[in-house]
Amino acid sequence: MRRGFLLLMGLALACQSRKPDIILMNGQIYTMNPDQPWATAVVIRGRTIADVIGAGSDIGDYVRRSTRVVDLEGRFVVPGFIDAHVHFNRAGSLINDANLMAVADDEGLRREISRVSGILEKGEWITGGLWGAYEQWSLGADGSRSGGAAAWNPHRKTIDDITADHPCFLNNYNYTRYLANTAALKAAGLEKRILPGMVRDEQGEATGLILNDSPALDSLRRVMKPKSHKRLMDENRAALKHLAECGIVEIHDIAVPEQTARFIELEKRGELTCRVWLRPDLSRAEEMRDRGYRMGLHPRSRKPGRWLRYGALKGYIDGIMGTHGALFFEPYDDQPDNCGHYRAHTSDDPDYRTGNMEKMYGLIRTGYEAGFVSNVHAIGTKGVSLMLDTYERMMRDLGHDLEGFRVIHAQVVRPMDFPRFRELNVIAEVNPYHISDDMRWMEERIGTERCRGAYAFKSLLDNGAVLSFGSDWPGTSAAEYHVHPKYSIHAAVNRTTLNHTPPGGWFPEQKISVHEALKAYTINNAYAAFESDIRGSIEKGKLADLTVIDRNLLEIDPKDILNMQIEMTIVDGRIVYQRKS
Repeated sequence: MRRGFLLLMGLALACQSRKPDIILMNGQIYTMNPDQPWATAVVIRGRTIADVIGAGSDIGDYVRRSTRVVDLEGRFVVPGFIDAHVHFNRAGSLINDANLMAVADDEGLRREISRVSGILEKGEWITGGLWGAYEQWSLGADGSRSGGAAAWNPHRKTIDDITADHPCFLNNYNYTRYLANTAALKAAGLEKRILPGMVRDEQGEATGLILNDSPALDSLRRVMKPKSHKRLMDENRAALKHLAECGIVEIHDIAVPEQTARFIELEKRGELTCRVWLRPDLSRAEEMRDRGYRMGLHPRSRKPGRWLRYGALKGYIDGIMGTHGALFFEPYDDQPDNCGHYRAHTSDDPDYRTGNMEKMYGLIRTGYEAGFVSNVHAIGTKGVSLMLDTYERMMRDLGHDLEGFRVIHAQVVRPMDFPRFRELNVIAEVNPYHISDDMRWMEERIGTERCRGAYAFKSLLDNGAVLSFGSDWPGTSAAEYHVHPKYSIHAAVNRTTLNHTPPGGWFPEQKISVHEALKAYTINNAYAAFESDIRGSIEKGKLADLTVIDRNLLEIDPKDILNMQIEMTIVDGRIVYQRKS
């Protein structure tokens, strides 16, 4: 013991003798440390915060010739943003592949496909797109329909001249219509053949538009070139770059094995610029146990990971509101025979309509015995209530509360269920930007009274719940969810669309403060990953993960939150992004 103590003391003294690498000075530094809420300077040595300096203190003793001193000129600094809910494997494709979600005309189609064709190598297919997602309800609208315009039907000739080297196989947001350009039709042997479901123009030629029951789709899928490893890695790099630009220092990723392998490769190359807390599917509990994994361990070395490590297991109890699949005690207002359904307890469970809560409990218990807590998707009132029932049973059987367990989304909650989060010590992992997007159609589907419990962050806080913020980036086939924290903070604080409607906010009694929103994005998410002792706040000895913002979010008009800019992102003591100015 004595030898180990002396070794640790020697290491500590060696660290103390190192020169500071970076000093941030003249800032408005909001630490999330209640014992020292504000500071003006932060000293970073290596990976960690060496000191946090208050107003009036001198930084001269820390400055050496090799020190990089950054004059913040009054800019606002917070602990680095941690996004608690990301689907990273799909995010890069919305950056480097076609993103047509807001496109509903020829001009928009041509502009986006031209952009993508300039990124890809010759011969690569352009896929996806999800056109028309915002055609029925305009982006950022207050819930009114966009005018009921007839559905736009694209034509291959609109993009043929800019895609000669890139076969295109695009689909609309609900997969009822597809568009193939001439290069794709040629590859499938369909240039001069017209099969059922292939739409013709006035001259009798194929427009490239194909309906979802057409046999032509199988022909196209058979010849479509899969994305190369290089292309997938480039999409990952694009997504990491965007995260850094948005001030994100860590993501809690809904992990799939293929993407985990890419994370390992990026880390090996030194290209990871944010930390990753992996959440494998709940169905993998036994596999993870048998392979020697636990929370906090690296997926390759099985040792504690600094950048990449396993976290909780992710499960599901119901569907989503967008497809009328979220589970409610009462039917949907616009579908009187439908209360939603039990979704797969895990993403690959074929018997997802049985509502077998014994199976859910067994999976969670197996996961816990394998060394993992569970984070389970629950959206409708019945889904949330049943999930809390299951957790309550787990707490009784374990004999202690459920630290680190989460209800993911907790989108619509009954009044009697709000206090249960605190009673069980279960985290409410919520996605605030959904408010700005979903208010377009929520009341039409479940009515005003049930909407009073939708995204009810104030009620959760008033009842003692811990809020964890995540973006759900990149979103669903019907909606794009932005990863920049300004969107979620705006939604939680203002409860309006991006166009600031409705005036005063949607159910404004559920607004929360900027401080509460920042807390849910920083220290609370570190706590949710069992790491609030080493990060999540700006304190001496913690990891140097920080985000610099161009304005003090606590002092500005809340309507101005959407205009905030990220000036600098620091992860592990390294500047991974700095805005040009």
